[in-house]
Amino acid sequence: MKRIMLFGIILLTMTIFPVFKSLSGANAEPNHTATFIIDQRTYVTDNQAKTMDATPFIENGRSFVPARYLALALGVPEDKIIWNSSASTLTLVRDNVTISLAVGGNTIYINDQPFTIDAAPTLRDNRTYLPARHIAEAFGYDVAWDETVRAVLIGPPGNLPEASQDVLPSVGTYENLKDLLEKSQSSAFYGRMDEMVTTPGTILRTAPSAVQEKAASAAPAAAGESLSDNNAADYSKTNVQVEGVDEADIVKTDGTYIYQVNRERIIIARAAPPEAMEVVSVLNYTGKDFSPQEMYVDDNHLVVIGNTRTYGVYPLYNESGSSSGLKIMPPYNYYRPMVKAIVYNIEDRSNISQVRELELYGNYVSSRKVGQSLYLIANKYITFYPGREIEDPKPMYRDSVVSDSYKEIDYPSIRCFPDFVEPSYLIVAGLNLDQPEEKANVSSYLGSGQNIYASTENLYVAVTGYSYARKLANDLVPPSDLSRTKIYKFRIDQGQVSYAASGEAPGTILNQFSMDEHDGYFRIATTSGEVWRSGTHTSQNNLYILDSGLNMTGKIEGIAPGEKIYSVRFTGDRGYMVTFKQVDPFFVLDLSDPQQPAILGKLKIPGYSDYLHPYDENHIIGFGKDTVEMSGKVWGGRPDDTTAFYMGMKMAVFDVTDVSNPVEMFRADIGDRGTDSELLRNHKALLFAKDKNLLAFPVRVMEVTESGYNNGSTVPEYGAFAFQGAYVYNIDLTSGFTLKGRITHLSDEDYLKAGNYWYNSEKDIERIIYIGDTLYTLSQQMIKANQLDDLQELNSLVIK
Repeated sequence: MKRIMLFGIILLTMTIFPVFKSLSGANAEPNHTATFIIDQRTYVTDNQAKTMDATPFIENGRSFVPARYLALALGVPEDKIIWNSSASTLTLVRDNVTISLAVGGNTIYINDQPFTIDAAPTLRDNRTYLPARHIAEAFGYDVAWDETVRAVLIGPPGNLPEASQDVLPSVGTYENLKDLLEKSQSSAFYGRMDEMVTTPGTILRTAPSAVQEKAASAAPAAAGESLSDNNAADYSKTNVQVEGVDEADIVKTDGTYIYQVNRERIIIARAAPPEAMEVVSVLNYTGKDFSPQEMYVDDNHLVVIGNTRTYGVYPLYNESGSSSGLKIMPPYNYYRPMVKAIVYNIEDRSNISQVRELELYGNYVSSRKVGQSLYLIANKYITFYPGREIEDPKPMYRDSVVSDSYKEIDYPSIRCFPDFVEPSYLIVAGLNLDQPEEKANVSSYLGSGQNIYASTENLYVAVTGYSYARKLANDLVPPSDLSRTKIYKFRIDQGQVSYAASGEAPGTILNQFSMDEHDGYFRIATTSGEVWRSGTHTSQNNLYILDSGLNMTGKIEGIAPGEKIYSVRFTGDRGYMVTFKQVDPFFVLDLSDPQQPAILGKLKIPGYSDYLHPYDENHIIGFGKDTVEMSGKVWGGRPDDTTAFYMGMKMAVFDVTDVSNPVEMFRADIGDRGTDSELLRNHKALLFAKDKNLLAFPVRVMEVTESGYNNGSTVPEYGAFAFQGAYVYNIDLTSGFTLKGRITHLSDEDYLKAGNYWYNSEKDIERIIYIGDTLYTLSQQMIKANQLDDLQELNSLVIK
């Protein structure tokens, strides 16, 4: 019986749809392509991105698409989409083909000839939805379904569009850009937006190039001196997330020289031997309209990344709805924020020469360097108001290898992320430092990025948006999960960047360490919901595993309800997660099976870890804060409330040899409430060398010297300023943390002036590095060299 019914369905399909094509094909040429993705507002027609104000859905195995957008994609003119509200019928006319059908009816009329269809048009939220396959085939199109991306593919016979995520649609035209932006503002997905600063009345001019300058304050290096003279092969490198993927920082060393971002300058100092430390060069950008932020260094190149700007004039515009049509907004000047990378050749330290500049319009997101390939990412927010012209509608860049002028990226070359989160351009650039005459590879996408993760082969850009369910009256309804993180994947190779895939995961991410790639799979840890809410709306933490196409393959959801993620670290087949609200649950995750990740064990202890660093495959170091848990009865809050108060800095070594029973093996505390370290926010501030049993980082120590409480209150008191500088430890699995000593650049007079408080000064130590047997600490005013074994001071170099 089942076989007969199935044969009947197949026969019905074969009977109806060839008739559709025979009726329509001779009169209306199917010459468009379209892709509609289920549950997404962005669709693609003729390889151009469009946005709908409603989303396709699946019901009873059929795909339904908003009627107006389906008709337009099939080439039906706007004025030939005719809706009869009293009869609830829709008529579509294209060339000599007329299609009529009624909501709820299973009959479709093609040039007045009736046919039965197995899916009726339907109304949802006052929108008419049509069964995509029936309508498209009635106009003579081929239709297919792509399960991988859950998309309906429509195209002329034998010419269906590619549903592969390797290809993104184009923005296409200025008018289409405006339409995309306008409809995105009314969609149910919003991101966090950064405002562009504008300066009315600023004089129009072009930002000058930053030109290197030699400092006359120190003797230059010997003529022809290069890194080949370097005998100090053992030196520290920037603490990075992925081995083989360098990250920019404010201090770098090549084993002989130290490079430092220092007050609008790059200081280059010969550091080895420490007894002869001297500044040999200064790249001074004062007055050059360029502010250096961080840099990369290798044997041959110094790359300085920073902020600059150029200027533009916002044009006159007509106010939307103005009856006079007069231009009522006067032009004004504004500056365009630019991120700039300046590449220098440093083979000869006595004669550093500038090689090239690359500027991207927008704000700096991040960068990575893999071998000799540099990758630079910027966000350019699009200022857009419906009815007005767009300020600087095209992204632009400047590559000095090609021209000293700015080049706009035209609309056909701008790609569009599906359901982009923010009205922004994401600009991604790559260049090969070993090919100085080769132009940069620059691409732009309608979309944005907030956090970056990179492996040696792929670059991932993540951005979080917030979705809202709406009632018919358009008032917001707070669902349990408001947030989703979009992930965009790019292949990187020798400075070339190409879009590869996109995906998403529920919730928000903490930082770059929330993401990881391993054996072709992408892992991401998120927090959804809100800590301050209760019931089904409270926060929960999740782990998702996506395949190479960013399709979900495995997940763990609902970890530590009511808490949020404070730190994550992935190492091979394991993951480690710290959540916190009042105590610190430390979770060990098994990720060996991408389809079935699992929690192996957990440990609950006071405090939390902001940063996790692998010691070896069975031991993890956590850096964070200690906490004291108090009830509302004690500190004056609601009697049924319990609150954790942050205390001093805390370090711990977690032993995960027995994965089902992780143990806090060692612990060390620094200072009292108010103690802080950049390491808790920036992993690059850590110096760790396992082979030397060395651990060091900058810290500001606050100490309670008397009662420990503030004016008799039971709330823990903030400490008074006691120290700023480097804490240097020996670390091993026998003794744990052993404080070797402390190094400061502050004088006794500075400590006397400080009183109870200390605000950042140019004498605050920012980074600690080593070269050979010497430990170097760096502040904006000094480089100090100490013997590594006993911390005896060897020399100091004052930077003026």
